[in-house]
Amino acid sequence: MKKIYILIITVLFSLNTNAQEVNLPQYLNYLGDNPFVITPAYVGIGSGMRLRLNGLTQWVGIKNAPQTQSLSIESRLGDRFGGGLVIFKDANGNTSQQGLKATFASHLILSEVNQSFFSFGFTYSLVMFNIDASTFDDLDVGLNNLLNFNSSNFDVSFLYRFNDYGVSFNVSNLLDKKDRFFSNGEPVILRRYSLYNYYVFTRFYGDYEIEPSILVEYFEGDQRSRTDLNLKVRKRTSSGYIWAGFTYNFLNDQLLNPNTIAPLIGLKSGNLYASYGFGININNTQSFNVGSHMITLGYDFMKRESLARCTQKYYMFQ
Repeated sequence: MKKIYILIITVLFSLNTNAQEVNLPQYLNYLGDNPFVITPAYVGIGSGMRLRLNGLTQWVGIKNAPQTQSLSIESRLGDRFGGGLVIFKDANGNTSQQGLKATFASHLILSEVNQSFFSFGFTYSLVMFNIDASTFDDLDVGLNNLLNFNSSNFDVSFLYRFNDYGVSFNVSNLLDKKDRFFSNGEPVILRRYSLYNYYVFTRFYGDYEIEPSILVEYFEGDQRSRTDLNLKVRKRTSSGYIWAGFTYNFLNDQLLNPNTIAPLIGLKSGNLYASYGFGININNTQSFNVGSHMITLGYDFMKRESLARCTQKYYMFQ
């Protein structure tokens, strides 16, 4: 019996599908017109300070399904720098994590003729990971009802923008994790690599913006990789904009067998922002749940326009 519970704990640590331990979930979150979540190198681009409150519930209908809440705030610092903070809580069955990510970003102008900019972001993360073992029986000596582990790590991110095109590259969790006494098979390499490409069609659509994008993620520890294919359309309004989008998510060895598809909608009116996304599972869990839901609420605090082109507002969503 003791070995069984140790095995359960080990498996819980090994699961990265919902970003447990150090990895903050990106599923749907980054599509809510919150570029900071896509890559920390975005921090400071735009005309003011953004505050976003996000709630994500996955696999509704399954007991103890993953749930994530996060609060992010980011702002320009001076004309060429930015700072941001994300505070989050993520729960998945008997495991949970709380933590924060603090980011500093720098922005450079590469051309005096074109809109050619390069940005670099550096992030420090602190995560408190917990296992609630109160429902386990016959625990081994040394294991308490609540197991706590704290860890620190660092991320780096890069962003290049050229006119209407942008590409970002992130490396999350640069440091390996320390082994634990029950870590038989537990991954110690948590590095995640993310590549995000987008293009915004603005010149021939009047009050509309059309933005296709691709996100590719690779997890070094178990060599998994996945891709999101996204499409968003925004329409300018008298007080802001409205938008609708769609994402198609799949593992890279299963191109025609998607994990989820998700429609999303949102609006910005004045300084207020709200969006909603609904993920539909197209896999073996479909019979046991009714999908995933994401709600984002936000407020934008306006500041003076930046004197540097690399941080000036360029699109409606900045």
